[in-house]
Amino acid sequence: MKTIRKIMAAATCVMMTASLAGCGQASPDGIPEIEIVSYKREAVQVMEEIQDLFNATHDDVRLKISSPNEAMTILKTRFIRDDYPDIVAIGGDINYSNFLDAGLFMDISDLPALQDVKPGYLDIDKQLEFVEMEGTYALPYVANAAGVLYNKDLFDEYGWKIPKTWDEFLALCEAIQAKGLTPLYFGYKDTWTTLAPWNALAVDLVDADICSQVNKNEATFADAYREVATKQKELLQYCQPNPYAYSYTDAATAFANGEAVMWPIGSYAISQVQSVNPDLNIDSFVMPGSNDPEKNILNSGIDVQFSVMENCPNKEAAYEVLDFLYSDEVLNMYLEDQGGIATKKGEFPIAEYLKGMETYILAGEVADYQDHHYPTEMAVDAMIQTYLLDEKKDALDTFLNKFDTEWIRYNRDLIARLQKEES
Repeated sequence: MKTIRKIMAAATCVMMTASLAGCGQASPDGIPEIEIVSYKREAVQVMEEIQDLFNATHDDVRLKISSPNEAMTILKTRFIRDDYPDIVAIGGDINYSNFLDAGLFMDISDLPALQDVKPGYLDIDKQLEFVEMEGTYALPYVANAAGVLYNKDLFDEYGWKIPKTWDEFLALCEAIQAKGLTPLYFGYKDTWTTLAPWNALAVDLVDADICSQVNKNEATFADAYREVATKQKELLQYCQPNPYAYSYTDAATAFANGEAVMWPIGSYAISQVQSVNPDLNIDSFVMPGSNDPEKNILNSGIDVQFSVMENCPNKEAAYEVLDFLYSDEVLNMYLEDQGGIATKKGEFPIAEYLKGMETYILAGEVADYQDHHYPTEMAVDAMIQTYLLDEKKDALDTFLNKFDTEWIRYNRDLIARLQKEES
């Protein structure tokens, strides 16, 4: 496996004391066993139910699903030890990109279930490849969405309409302020939350493959992200004072208690809001980043997908498991428990809080989170927070130039590889 130890270096100091079954193990009664390691700890209960249903309805293959704490660290440690599960349930993010680039995943292009995947999510996975590869290496399962959550009762009370353009969005914020209400709330004390409006604006304003373009020296972030950064800063005039003093939890609580009419955040925040106020009437809409409604697109990423390990010795059994997981019955089990958006074509339930995004979901008009392509070490969220705090006249240029400089620093090896292949 190429460069495995390099990308796993951070995990070399982590040693596991528990004995974990390796790839291709048989269960005690001799039946072949397929092991899935899932990174979704919050989905442990429904995954156990899915495991039990499979084992109750299949006598030729045994399924074992584990959802450990710190799953990524555990996986990296196991990879170093050449102790592989058969399948991993992983998000569509930089971890997937790193594992794929290390040659860890099997090409599953011949998996029948892939014919039922909405093309937009297959495109997202292709864009996560550092270097363009032949084949398909993951089965997208469930996606999430990000845009703007809003208090539907307040919208109905005041007769406010869903904005379709950037100017309409700002006009809405002005109208809300005129009523003595706070349009937006941010929890920028937790730097990662700065990425929510950033991503939602970027899908409308920037090419989905901008990171790849920069790596190939075909574009710069200084040009590509200028409008995104400008507009995110513009939103600060419509939020609560000093958003850097408030955390993600504070923002969720404030929105739940009606202290703000809207919250630019992802659907993943719904459970936090409902834990404070389960009766809040929430809906959402796509962030209108441009003044051309035709350019509006849903910021949606793959929350869970399944990849078969390259050295899995029982491909047929692994495919049997994947076909089961992608059946309507099982997918609905997962959606009922965890919510989200089905990546599968067909009629699947759409949560009430996503109804405002329904047309985009059904049409598959989606683009991935930009930050899924950012190296963790680059700390883009902290860079954005620093830029938003910076009131100097050259703050925008300073931020954008640093983005390009830091990108080259943390992607130097990949850029060199691409240049070598081009030459």
